[in-house]
Parts: sequence; C-alpha cells; structure tokens
Amino acid sequence: MKSLKKDELKEILIKNWMSHDAMWFYHCLQECGIERTNKINKAAIRSMAAIEIKRIQKAVGIDKVKTFEDLKVIVNTAFNVLTGDFMDFNYSFPSENALHGEWKNCFAYNGVKQLGVLDRYQCGIMERVCGWFDGLGIKYSVSPPMAGCMMHTDGKCFREFTFNFDK
Repeated sequence: MKSLKKDELKEILIKNWMSHDAMWFYHCLQECGIERTNKINKAAIRSMAAIEIKRIQKAVGIDKVKTFEDLKVIVNTAFNVLTGDFMDFNYSFPSENALHGEWKNCFAYNGVKQLGVLDRYQCGIMERVCGWFDGLGIKYSVSPPMAGCMMHTDGKCFREFTFNFDK
C-alpha cells in the first residue's frame, strides 16, 4: 500500500467499482433482459447516489445545502472523490444556479455497446447525478430530458442542470 500513491489507489478502486457495476449489469441483462435491467439499474443507482452524496455532504461539513455555493462545494468534492480519470468528462458552473456536464468518451456507452443493447439502454450515469440532487433535497431541472443514451443517439452527451435556490 505504501508504494501506491493516493491517486493511483483511487483509480484502482474506482475501476474495480465500475467493473463490478458492469458485471452486475451484464449478468442482470442475461437473466432479466434489457427492460428489467434498465429499471433495476436505475433504481439501484438512484438509491446508492442518495447515500453516497450524504457521505460527501458530511465529509465537507455542510449540514444543509442552503445556497448554490454550498452545492458547488459538494459537487466539486463528489466529482473529485467519486470519479476516475478514465471517465473522460468535464463539468462547469457557467452561471449562477447552473451546472453543465459533458462527456467526450463515455465508458458506460463503450461497455453497453459491446453488449449490443445501446438502442434500448437507459443511462445510469445521469441517474447517479440526479440521485445526488434528489438525495440533497434540491429542486432542479435538467435539459435535455433524460431518455436513452445520448451518446448513441447524438454522438455526444451533455446535460444542463438548473437549480432553484430561494434568494
């Protein structure tokens, strides 16, 4: 352990978690078909995301998200802790109460493509991000609406989240 740098350890742990997730998805697909797998996967991701974001919230010491600045601290920490370099995405806060996320090369898209079910796959990555906001009790809207795999239909994937914080 002492020979591994913190970033190397983080990358291994996240890759192992994503491999578990992929194998779970694959075996569920084999047993249940794509429709039930999508339903189960999205439900599992949403409930897991609500738990993990509460852990991040506690770690940064924010009891209740009251402002967009509070949310930015939590989101920055979540993306820093919970994502790996291989995930190849960028995010920004282009204006007050707005988050923009963009994926250049999606690891989930690549995996589901190998399984041959892209045309019916429902994105789990966006479910995770929405699960964070739901878990924090934050009102938001997302555009474009979540449906299928945007990387498959549009050749790119992005989302704009707008948050409703009382002024």
